Amino acid sequence: MALLALLDFVNLFFAGMLAGIEFVIHYGVREPAEQLSDHAQLQLRKALILKLRVLVPAFFAPTAILGITLTALNGGTPSFGYRCVGVVALLIWIAIRVIGTVPINSATADWQLDSPPTDWKAQIDHAERFHIVGVWAIILAFACLLIAVSFKLPA
Repeated sequence: MALLALLDFVNLFFAGMLAGIEFVIHYGVREPAEQLSDHAQLQLRKALILKLRVLVPAFFAPTAILGITLTALNGGTPSFGYRCVGVVALLIWIAIRVIGTVPINSATADWQLDSPPTDWKAQIDHAERFHIVGVWAIILAFACLLIAVSFKLPA
């Protein structure tokens, strides 16, 4: 039982970090970056993509593995419904990233700073429509997992 509690808190750590990364990138970095010159904006985006290609999977993989595993192990408990919603929200986040974010990030990483595609801003704006849903999906996942763990806390 103590091992499951420890795994719950490890999962919360990774889910919380992932939600925080997503929130800060969308609400803290995106808009100020748009104020930069085109060259500086592209340079920042490329640098972020290179860092986040490593950082996001480092938090995503444990969140997904532990979230799904702990949900399966807690079937029939009062927290099961919250865990299921959390996992579904995580799966939505994954789908949005695969469909909307990974393609534009891969393209952006390959763009030349001095000669990006003429419609690069439109491509990024299109991807941002997906991004905001992903942000709130992972925040919902974190909140649901947090609520689920709170069921185990002593009253």
